[in-house]
Amino acid sequence: MTRFLFVNIKPTIMSQKIYLSKQGYENLKAELHDLTTRGRKEASAAIGEARDKGDLSENAEYDAAKDAQGLLEAKISKLQTQFGNAVIVDESKLDNSKVIVLSKVKIKNLANNMEVQYHIVSETEADLKLKKISMKSPIGAGLMGKVVGDIADISLPNGNVLKFEVMEISI
Repeated sequence: MTRFLFVNIKPTIMSQKIYLSKQGYENLKAELHDLTTRGRKEASAAIGEARDKGDLSENAEYDAAKDAQGLLEAKISKLQTQFGNAVIVDESKLDNSKVIVLSKVKIKNLANNMEVQYHIVSETEADLKLKKISMKSPIGAGLMGKVVGDIADISLPNGNVLKFEVMEISI
């Protein structure tokens, strides 16, 4: 009799919920629609053009078009998974007494007293230029669950530890 033992099986990314604002959900939906309609049409046209140029065995343009199509399909698959696991968070029902996804957090770096405000979002909505950081980034993860006045010790990938004081939380 054969027995199987599965140890330390972690959930795959496919089963993880992705918490999105209504706008983030709409952006994801629009991007997925664009890629499955316009993107696929353009990829198909590029393959058709390259095919018309002759011998496929030595046609670099055809190979490039097929590679681009493969990358497009991989991106579509990723977005479909994200879309299927998306949870729209109703911002009106969020608790702003602690840092959670969609919180806006004003923090102070205790090393240099600089203050900055970040919006904690899912990985799909993160955009550092807009001061939107992922809840799974070092700073985002370190701030989750903190309340005003708490000190967050943030371990960076390079081994340094930064200390931030939570100054303000809003939604």
